[in-house]
Amino acid sequence: MAVHETPHPRRHTGFHLPSLRGSGTAPASGEAATATATATRAHVFAGVRLLTGFVFLWAFFDKTFGWGYATGSGKGWIDGGSPTKGFLSGVAAGLMESTFHDWAGAGWANWLFMLGLLGVGLALVSGVALRLAAVAGTAMMALMWMAEWPLAKHLSDGSLSMSPNPLVDYHIIYAAVLVALAVASAGNTWGLGKAWAQLPIVRDHSWLV
Repeated sequence: MAVHETPHPRRHTGFHLPSLRGSGTAPASGEAATATATATRAHVFAGVRLLTGFVFLWAFFDKTFGWGYATGSGKGWIDGGSPTKGFLSGVAAGLMESTFHDWAGAGWANWLFMLGLLGVGLALVSGVALRLAAVAGTAMMALMWMAEWPLAKHLSDGSLSMSPNPLVDYHIIYAAVLVALAVASAGNTWGLGKAWAQLPIVRDHSWLV
């Protein structure tokens, strides 16, 4: 006579493999990660904006008051010094060499250069009018790049130019950073960009953003 044992019910040990069916937590985690990455990116751009703005403002104040760094003490703009004479008169290469020599020390050149430094610096630090700052700053960097003319291997006197890179130097990098900050709306974080964008005149003229 055959004996059939009744199978015992399975005992649950308390250990379960994770279900492959969505429980709703994965999408939430993904959204949180995306939000964190977005916030981090915004803070990085804001930090770069503030640092770049400080570079422009420092140059303005040093040239204005002669703090003894790039501009010697007593040779600042308020002391009668010229912010452009030394640099432009020293241009020794490039297609606009003679033109820059003519501009060196001119009153209009001094004012445009200094207002450009101040305007771009204030825009970056405050986070407003970044598009204007990008256009003005890029124009300044382009002119300074042409003045240094890194394409040249030799200066007009025949000596080596000592150019570290014939195409991309720090002027090009600054211009690229200015454009990137404007495109990324970097003034919205740690800045007044959002409040600025709500002004009626800015809403009506998007190029002021």
